[in-house]
Amino acid sequence: MSVVLILLPPSESKRAPARGLALDPGTRPVPLRAPTEQVLDALVEVCITSPADAARALKLTAGQWDLLDLNAGLRHAPAAPAWQVYDGVLYDALDFASLRGAARRRGLSDVWVVSALFGVVPLGEAIPAYRLSAGTSLPALPPLRQVWHEAIDEVVRAADPPVILDLRSGPYAMMWPVPADLRERTVTGKIWQAGPGGERVAVSHHNKAYKGRLTRSLLQSRRRPSTPKALVAAVTDLGWVAGLDNGRLDVVVDP
Repeated sequence: MSVVLILLPPSESKRAPARGLALDPGTRPVPLRAPTEQVLDALVEVCITSPADAARALKLTAGQWDLLDLNAGLRHAPAAPAWQVYDGVLYDALDFASLRGAARRRGLSDVWVVSALFGVVPLGEAIPAYRLSAGTSLPALPPLRQVWHEAIDEVVRAADPPVILDLRSGPYAMMWPVPADLRERTVTGKIWQAGPGGERVAVSHHNKAYKGRLTRSLLQSRRRPSTPKALVAAVTDLGWVAGLDNGRLDVVVDP
């Protein structure tokens, strides 16, 4: 772990690895092992025994029922580094495959994806493709945010990063609301666009892409900011228009 821990949301779409060893929850950080087994068991079980219920819980359309088979086989499915599995706009913009050297090494350890199935996943950790979102209710389990909250808190504190850049979306932020004693070192990223009258308008359509590009920029930077103010200075030096407002990193992009 370097000085900035970057928290990303997962992608709904994923690339299923064609080869690789199956997931072994016993190799995960100790706080994450039991909840991983718990959620994995519940997800696999409902997809095997009650596919109609699973499809409703996972909000699958008729053309997505193949994802039930994907989930049912999770215990034996090939796993690959998370950066190869997560797909979609944010991860396309991050373009991790093209990073080299120090930028790649930092990304493998310092960028964590917050996951409904795995709690948190560093980009370098091997996982299978799956379908499960933070708001899903699984039989015999409390809400996933309750399952994961304590475990995520424990691994974040063990990493003890001087700065946390939180780029998560709402449902995944609920899985680990930043505790009061960590707020001084946490910066929540917000992407804005300048409106026609100079006012700021929240970016929606390209929000994920900008977060992917921002993450890439920071991984490529030689600066190692150790405070939120230093993080904002680093982002500004990278060519972004940014400011700090009560723990929020405001990044303003061109229309």
